[in-house]
Amino acid sequence: MNLAMARITQILIVCICSAFIAGCASNPVTGRPNLVFTSEEKEIQIGQQAHQQILTQYSLYDDPALQDYVTTLTDELAANSHRSELDFHVFVLDSPEVNAFALPGGYLYITRGIMSYMNSEAELAGVLGHEIGHVTARHGVRQQSASTIGGLLSAAAVIATGNRAIGQASNAASTALVRGYGRSHELEADRLGAEYLARTGYDPQEMINVVGILKDQEEFDKKRAAEEGREPRAYHGVFSTHPANDRRLQEVIREADKFTGETSRDAKGRFLELTNGMDYGPSESQGLLRGTNFYHKELDLALEFPNNWRVANQPTQLIAASPEQNALIRVTIAQATTSRSPQEFIEQNYGQVSNGRAISGGEEGYTGITRIDSPFGQQQQSRISVIFQGNQAYQFLSVAQTPELLQQYDTEMLATAESVRGLRRDEREFATARKIKLITARQGDTFEKLAENSPIENHAVDQLRLLNGMFPDGQPSAGQRIKIVE
Repeated sequence: MNLAMARITQILIVCICSAFIAGCASNPVTGRPNLVFTSEEKEIQIGQQAHQQILTQYSLYDDPALQDYVTTLTDELAANSHRSELDFHVFVLDSPEVNAFALPGGYLYITRGIMSYMNSEAELAGVLGHEIGHVTARHGVRQQSASTIGGLLSAAAVIATGNRAIGQASNAASTALVRGYGRSHELEADRLGAEYLARTGYDPQEMINVVGILKDQEEFDKKRAAEEGREPRAYHGVFSTHPANDRRLQEVIREADKFTGETSRDAKGRFLELTNGMDYGPSESQGLLRGTNFYHKELDLALEFPNNWRVANQPTQLIAASPEQNALIRVTIAQATTSRSPQEFIEQNYGQVSNGRAISGGEEGYTGITRIDSPFGQQQQSRISVIFQGNQAYQFLSVAQTPELLQQYDTEMLATAESVRGLRRDEREFATARKIKLITARQGDTFEKLAENSPIENHAVDQLRLLNGMFPDGQPSAGQRIKIVE
């Protein structure tokens, strides 16, 4: 390294250190300094802006009583947190996903999907307390600040050495650091959640049950992933074993015992009653998959995907993948207008297409070949088909890894678009959402017997056990209130 380059390096290090010192703020939880470049005012602004993006991806669950219940519980927990002065906002999302998350500035989200697998108010409080812990410890903005420092260090390495590969290696190291923060943040949020449980009158050991719900989901998904030939999802990245056997988790939760008071609350019965009638799986407003067929009551829509293709019903689109994962069909909805035809719609949104022609299905449509940036990694030919049904324009974008595969799958892809039609009377049941029903177990009831009459299509026994916190091999007791699906 020459003297000039050494001088540049020194200046950069001074700048980075100055930024580090200026960005160190007191952590609301520990009181110790943390590297944070974001003021609380800016943190709240970030949360407000991100919240609007969340609402474009998710709908709010239409159950005012449940929303009020969750809001009241969040307010109680937040009042006993390290940032009790912060205005927290919580939203129940209409999603079957097993998920809860937090944004900077006090924005919390919990899906009805994860709530359906809870069996007490204390478990709900544990999830909310965990997410409040992410906010009080400022994990979101700390993560952002760590990423910023990683970028500065990477830039310094490139300028000082003239070697972009070294800069990339530096950035990879900083990415690993950020991922490390993520793992430690989860454990810290568990500790804080347990503390807020204790301060609010719950048993802090309920945090073990909360993480256990997520671990059970992970174990169940491993079974399904093996059958479907995919990677399993990880619902809680900290623990490789069941939380009941994890010594570190046990230690951090025991720290909350000192905050436990005389009162002990749960309101299990009240919570279970609020889950009675809750949607199970996709809601009617999202449409429902029955095998590879899709039904939507509000849109009066029936749609058939190719047999053996794997279909995912996402908040803003349907994605179908071929068995070999080498071809995809993406379905989205736009507004149709009477002033233009399906062909004009395609030309306006996708440009001129080749081999264009009208579609001969039950609805008015048009199809052709265009070029797009493919999810398989390069711009290539794809088939675009648009079907008008009422005031809706259904767009089918079909892609494959190679032009040869596109041609191979073309008949199935076109058949999917041509299958668009209204619901028949006998199909309206398929477009009706499944509901959770609370019953009292009778003598001799087992999950195997209950599964025989269950509308759950796959792994009904396992799903019933998960719903009732008895996975992998528990059984109900006579007189016990349990959840089934109807």
